[in-house]
Amino acid sequence: MSRVSAGNLLPLVAFIVALGVISQVLADRFQVPSVLFLIIAGIAVGPEGAGFVTRQSFGDSLSVIVGLSVAIIVFEGAFHLKVEKLKEAPSAAFRLVTIGAAIALIGTAVAVRFAIDGATWGTSLLVGALLVATGPTVITPILGVVPVRDRVAAALETEGIVNDVTAAIAAVVIFDALQPGASDPYSLAPEFAQRLGVGLLVGLVVAAVIWYVLGNVDLSPGNAPQNARLLTLAGAIVAYGAADTIATESGVAAVAAAGIILGNADLPYEENIEEFKGDVTLIVLSFVFIALAALLNFDRLLELGVGGIIVVLAVALVLRPLLVFLSTSGAQFTKGEKLFVSFVGPRGIIPASVATLFALELQSHADELRAAGEIAQAELVATQANILVGTVFLVILATVVFEGGLARKIAEYLDVIPMRVLIVGGGKVGRSLAERLEDRGENVVLIEHDEEIVERARNEGFTVHKGNGTDTEVLRSAGAENAKIVAAATGDDDANLLVAQLASSKFDVETVIARANNPDNVDAFEDLGVRTISASMATAWALDNVIERPALSNWMTELGRSGDVQEIEVTAEDLVGRTIDDLDDELPNGVLIALVGRDGNNEVPEGDFTLQQGDHITFLGRKDAVHEALARCHPYD
Repeated sequence: MSRVSAGNLLPLVAFIVALGVISQVLADRFQVPSVLFLIIAGIAVGPEGAGFVTRQSFGDSLSVIVGLSVAIIVFEGAFHLKVEKLKEAPSAAFRLVTIGAAIALIGTAVAVRFAIDGATWGTSLLVGALLVATGPTVITPILGVVPVRDRVAAALETEGIVNDVTAAIAAVVIFDALQPGASDPYSLAPEFAQRLGVGLLVGLVVAAVIWYVLGNVDLSPGNAPQNARLLTLAGAIVAYGAADTIATESGVAAVAAAGIILGNADLPYEENIEEFKGDVTLIVLSFVFIALAALLNFDRLLELGVGGIIVVLAVALVLRPLLVFLSTSGAQFTKGEKLFVSFVGPRGIIPASVATLFALELQSHADELRAAGEIAQAELVATQANILVGTVFLVILATVVFEGGLARKIAEYLDVIPMRVLIVGGGKVGRSLAERLEDRGENVVLIEHDEEIVERARNEGFTVHKGNGTDTEVLRSAGAENAKIVAAATGDDDANLLVAQLASSKFDVETVIARANNPDNVDAFEDLGVRTISASMATAWALDNVIERPALSNWMTELGRSGDVQEIEVTAEDLVGRTIDDLDDELPNGVLIALVGRDGNNEVPEGDFTLQQGDHITFLGRKDAVHEALARCHPYD
């Protein structure tokens, strides 16, 4: 391989980074995961495109650059994997990285062995091990533009981090076992455990050192945040290098372990560290994806023929849904969420980088065999190298383009992007409201500072962010920037008023509602523009309904369970100009149009009432019938 001078490499790296930044900007502009633009950019400048970037462009440095970049990316993903988030879907996440990973490995190996001509069992197992990994390099950009429920994000992020680690180590162990003179196959499990153990131990030690230094050493008060950022980044690189020196590919496990520990250690300057790492990760992610995409060889992909397409279809449309539905059985995932996780599992950097490393070693071995006159054996090894790289890159390309590029469309079609609701106050009122909203499919986060209430709410299955809801940073970290509704439901009117004002002024939340415990405060709240519910008046209304309208009162308590009331705005053109009688004929049994609102006035409509643009229709009836009526009258665009 040709040597590349630093003078030639520097402008190339600068060009790729600039192209990556442009790709990130375009991704934000069009709300598409950045990996799609990055891989397209890589192909465009690679040998299959303009030819600016080739394998020879990097000389012998590509594997080192990719390795360090992967370390930073995995560390960043692990740092954001909070224990609180893991509690959202612990059983599903655990099964995805155990049962799911086993199904992916074995199933992919079988598909490769029988679908692709010339593939040996050894190569098939290598491909199977590598394609277990999804990884933060592809999952994080997708979740950036598809704000799914926390339980779905937790499962995908955990799977990505853990399977990146186990896939890389498993592939190296299998590759070593296939080499001539390798040790007994029964040593595979101990060798896997040894490499994983080395990574975890090194990661733990590095994390402990960083935690101690940040918490106990004066980092120069004037530049403490900056020094904390640099120390954390350096720690990730040291963890990767030290572990990988001791045992190949254990560096990925080291940075993952260090990231998870430090991300949950309540570090000083944590917000500064997160922002800095995020920017660095965007740069290295851009570089790695473009560099590896530039190595794509379409002729090698075409050589796989129909067998390659069969493998892609088996991985994406058979094995992935199978392992997801098995892993999420019994969890709180809806059918739409299971399908979303099934069809959004693109493969990323780890399979590409490790497959490239293996292929280079196999090609080198083939050259040695040719030099020794063993032509037939050399051709077999070279063929296996081509099958390995071709299959892995074909699956990556197909899943990134189709699953990554269409992730938001898939989410919208399956209706898994919920309305995010923050409820400040995890007491009985807050939890009751959260229960009703979650029954209707909303993504609800409770904010509560009392440790006992936090634990109780979590035990009841709610997502809880621990902190004081009157703190702007607490609201931001709980997701106020993406919330459509904020409900201040504490027993303290002053706190509720402050929460409501912060939500409106700082985060521009669409709907802000406050609970007024003292009826004398209602007017003051509303004078400040806060929509207010008086606790005493609400109780009086409920008592009045029980006395005067017992049947209706009993039915109202079932709202969101067996019965429901929902309101939509008339925006679809096919509704404008139609009468209530026309609409009634198309509605399912068990639902009726209770009210129509127009210009601030509500009325029970007659059959010949004609709908206009902007009218508000209120449906009342059985829960399933109401939701079917909503789907017919206001389909998701």
